[in-house]
Amino acid sequence: MYLRRAPVLLLLLATFGAGSVSPARADALDGVLEVRSAYVSVEQGALLLFARVAYPVNDDIRAALKDGLTLSFDLDVVINRERRFWMDETVWEYQLRRELSYHAVSDRYLTRDVSAGNEQHSYASLEEALEALGTVDAYPILTTSQLSPNRQYRVSLRAGVRRGRLSDTLRVLLFWTDDWHRESEWFSWSLQR
Repeated sequence: MYLRRAPVLLLLLATFGAGSVSPARADALDGVLEVRSAYVSVEQGALLLFARVAYPVNDDIRAALKDGLTLSFDLDVVINRERRFWMDETVWEYQLRRELSYHAVSDRYLTRDVSAGNEQHSYASLEEALEALGTVDAYPILTTSQLSPNRQYRVSLRAGVRRGRLSDTLRVLLFWTDDWHRESEWFSWSLQR
């Protein structure tokens, strides 16, 4: 009796076992997403932010952009006044928002700085566009008069990527997915003035 069932059991085991061994599907935003370096410089009474962010690059992102998806790249900046016996006070919060899309007619990647009056740039490759999005040079964040002279402050940065605007076709196909949103760890340092 057991010998007759053995081939059936082996067949079922092989069928379900092979399905469970298949590689897991990766998220669309797999890859490196981190704030590599950042600092604040004081020039003429203004605090200027300099940062380098590494964003993920893969074939899923490239294909989605070519299909009409727009990606939003956010850089969250928070300045806290450090306190000894109480929670830190948030002095300033800002989100630098930029978008990346693909223009099929010109075969170029377009970046748009939503935070700074929709300034737009064009790049030949996805890697060039992501390098430009990950570079922040001399971005004014505060003036020294907005900070108390005898206090300690901490600056924190976090990068994020999320799905932006969708074409009508993609909106129907991607309404249930949530794998188009990722954030890096916070990158923090004490503000030196």
